[in-house]
Amino acid sequence: MKENNWKEELQLLRSIVAKVHLEETIKWNAPVFMAEGRNILSFAAFKNHFGIWFFQGGLLKDPYGVLTNAQEGKTKAMRQWKMTSINDIKEDILLEYIAEAVANEKKGIAITPVKNTSFEMPELLHSQLQADAKLKQAFDQLAPYKQKEFALYISEAKREQTKAERLQKILPLILEGKGLNDKYKNC
Repeated sequence: MKENNWKEELQLLRSIVAKVHLEETIKWNAPVFMAEGRNILSFAAFKNHFGIWFFQGGLLKDPYGVLTNAQEGKTKAMRQWKMTSINDIKEDILLEYIAEAVANEKKGIAITPVKNTSFEMPELLHSQLQADAKLKQAFDQLAPYKQKEFALYISEAKREQTKAERLQKILPLILEGKGLNDKYKNC
């Protein structure tokens, strides 16, 4: 982040948010403002813009059309308001959005993420599991999320050679009952 480029703008955002008296904390190296113990909004500066995002922004009416989806196709709840100038900060609109977000939180209205546990088994992995009963048994004993990690790891590769290399890498992990990303988790 290049916060020095947007120092004045971030200070203005902070002063506006302070008028609402939300609880402030730091999460993900950014200030996060909370109500009733729930994340309401945050703001940060980036190389080419600065902005504010609402964790449950998908519920906001957005009559001014300033909010965009944080990651189209992935993010259901979060919405962001990107800005490139101090003139883009409209205090009255921002306070209106914050008030609506806080009111939604107090009513208990929220978009809850839906976990997609289904996945398509790549043919390469499927064939290997069918050919090796011990491997299939070990794979079937893995938690569904670990099975999905392995399947996605192979299917996301573009080249057949890469898929084959990835398959060889995961075979010992499956037999050991380990997940692809276990070394990064507190397991």
